Amino acid sequence: MNPKLMGVVNVTPDSFSDGGLFLDAEAAVAHGRELAEQGAEILDVGGESTRPGAEEVSAEEELDRVVPVVEGLVGATVSIDTSKLSVAEAALEAGASIVNDVTALGRDPEIAGLCAEQGAGLVLMHMQGDPRSMQQNPTYEDVVDDVKAFLAERLRVAVDAGVEEEKIWLDPGIGFGKTLEHNLELLRRLGELQELGRPLVVGASRKSFIGKIDGSEVGERIGGSIASAVLAAAEGADVLRVHDVAETRQALTVADAVLG
Repeated sequence: MNPKLMGVVNVTPDSFSDGGLFLDAEAAVAHGRELAEQGAEILDVGGESTRPGAEEVSAEEELDRVVPVVEGLVGATVSIDTSKLSVAEAALEAGASIVNDVTALGRDPEIAGLCAEQGAGLVLMHMQGDPRSMQQNPTYEDVVDDVKAFLAERLRVAVDAGVEEEKIWLDPGIGFGKTLEHNLELLRRLGELQELGRPLVVGASRKSFIGKIDGSEVGERIGGSIASAVLAAAEGADVLRVHDVAETRQALTVADAVLG
């Protein structure tokens, strides 16, 4: 059990768990470097919140937020969390090497061509609807089968656009257009998504579904986040997208020692 850790660097005023804490570029860079020291192998920099109900920001504002941070994290492996082609292009030029697209090329399909041209990695995530609408009665016939079919189709689209399959990772989108039961079912049956043959990225850090289980507020969800991360790793997650890198790494180390 040795998944990579992707540390979250939100350069936003309104992200779900840490909005506003690292809006200043210097603070964001310092936070990213701290996460790297704690064991994050990838730093995921985002300038637009994707929490439920989040409002869209302009490409110009997103660029102003993320480019100085990506430039300041030179030497680290950086992914840019964006669905905008112009932001992805500028971030890759600034030193990022992965594009993490929560719309799975749904907003700007040209991102696939950009990644193909630049030899960049690409994360494709499932989300039903968009951040403004995704929690308005999300429905599935079978959430795991539906997510699996969506990711398989998006994988084909990316490969057809020239992205090397070996550079594509898939994310089931825990918390994005899913109810509590949908999220729990995805975690229980995560192994079924391994049949797609690509590394799985799982973000289950400080999510609202944890609060729905125990009534906790966002800042009180570290324990639940760690439990989710360890369970996801046990079910085959290859990359864990987390806020609490040091705590998650420690938990994984202990779990690995026990489970072997």
